[in-house]
Amino acid sequence: MSSNQNSNSLNHSIATVSPNFADALWPQPVDFKPPLVSIIMPVYNRDRYLEVAISSVLSQTYRDFELLIWDDGSTDRSLDIANHYAQQDARVRVIAATHQGAAHTLKGAYAAAQGTYIGQVDSDDALDFRALELTVPVLNSHPEVGMVYTDHWQINAGGQVQGLGHRCQIPYSPDRLLIDFMTFHFRLLRRSVYEQIGGFREAFESIEDYDLCLRLSEVTEIWHLNQPLYYYRLHPTSVSSTRTIEQVLKSQLAINEAIVRRGLSDRYQLRVEVQARFFIDKKPTDAGAVPATSQRLQQSDSIPDEESDRASYASYSHAA
Repeated sequence: MSSNQNSNSLNHSIATVSPNFADALWPQPVDFKPPLVSIIMPVYNRDRYLEVAISSVLSQTYRDFELLIWDDGSTDRSLDIANHYAQQDARVRVIAATHQGAAHTLKGAYAAAQGTYIGQVDSDDALDFRALELTVPVLNSHPEVGMVYTDHWQINAGGQVQGLGHRCQIPYSPDRLLIDFMTFHFRLLRRSVYEQIGGFREAFESIEDYDLCLRLSEVTEIWHLNQPLYYYRLHPTSVSSTRTIEQVLKSQLAINEAIVRRGLSDRYQLRVEVQARFFIDKKPTDAGAVPATSQRLQQSDSIPDEESDRASYASYSHAA
């Protein structure tokens, strides 16, 4: 699709929905062909990082996608930033909703997505420009696979790469998923299997993605693409930093339900050990808060130099 819109199509780039209305209604021409891929980006007060996240999606070498940004009642500049991109690129749709929380947001966004395949990029993270180019062919070529996931780089609040995420070292199996959430980022899944298991469950707010993956692993094959194609940002206001105890308790509930669903409860029971670890980190500078993929990495046709990527997370091009 063209990155330019006329005044008529621009009217359809932004929608406001009530909290009880999950599906966005998007009038389309009779000959409209939906994109193969929908990238979902839930947003709540992320204006510091949002431009980086959006630009990383629009810089994909694979082009047959839409970016659906669902703003969950932000009170900062997040919605203005999202609307700006929607006015510049026809692939971007924005839904402005009242604040309902992450699980409700994701459920609504997935329902409004038009693609056969659906992926998610959090609004404080970033996607490698080759992520769709490398994950879409897996689902195209392997109909038995319902979800493909990649490895990820871990970055700090200022955007500096800290190394590969520790989950990347954990081999996938449905059984191992019961105690380790290795199917982390980036994930691309078939809409059909998402709908088959009933989608996100709002009762599992803060670990809704883990609960979803547990249920997906019980109905479909999952493929691990052993390449870091996602930048996962840790910062003081991230969910993993602010809701840790809640995540532990809800993970316990999700795992126990999975044990019952899998017919293992007569032989196994879950034991949880919670350990606290304390760190003192150097504060990031604001100058590094908005990083982006280097031109060297964008122009490379081969697997990137992981040592270089580890040391530097350079500037994203804002061109789609």
